[in-house]
Amino acid sequence: MATTASTQLDPRPARPDQLHAVEDIVRRAYSPYVSRIGRAPGPMLDDYGALIRHGRVHVVERDGVVQGILVLIPDKDTMLLDNVAVAPSAQGSGLGRRMLEYAEQSAREAGYRFMKLYTNEAMTENIGLYSRIGYVETHRAEEKGLKRVYMLKTLA
Repeated sequence: MATTASTQLDPRPARPDQLHAVEDIVRRAYSPYVSRIGRAPGPMLDDYGALIRHGRVHVVERDGVVQGILVLIPDKDTMLLDNVAVAPSAQGSGLGRRMLEYAEQSAREAGYRFMKLYTNEAMTENIGLYSRIGYVETHRAEEKGLKRVYMLKTLA
C-alpha cells in the first residue's frame, strides 16, 4: 500500500538505526547559529543515542529520508519541547509547524496542561515564532554557558 503525503508528515518514534540521520538534521539545522552564538548551540551537544533509546525523539520522513526531528521530555507538570529541527531543504514547507502541532497534541493526550521550551536569546527568529503561536516568555537565565529564553504555553 502506498504511503500518502499526509501519513509521511506524521512524526513517529525514531529508531536506533536513524541516529546518524537525526544527528545530521541537528547539525545542519543548528550550524548557522554557531557564529551568532559563538559556540555550538545546546541541541548540537545532546546525546541523541540515549534520547532515542528512551523514546524521546520523533522523526518525520519524506520518501524514506528523515526531514525533521522532535524531542519531547515529560516533566512533572509540563511537557518540555526540548528540540524541533528541520532539514534546511525542508524548511519553509510547514514541516516544523506540523511537528509543533504534534508536540502539543501529544502533551495534551498525556494529560499536560502546559508545554515549555527554551531557546538561545540569539535565536530571535525562534523567539518570534514561539510568541506568535502562543508561547509567553517566563524568564531568562544562563546555563551551561548558554543564554536561554524560557517560554511556556497553556494548552487548550
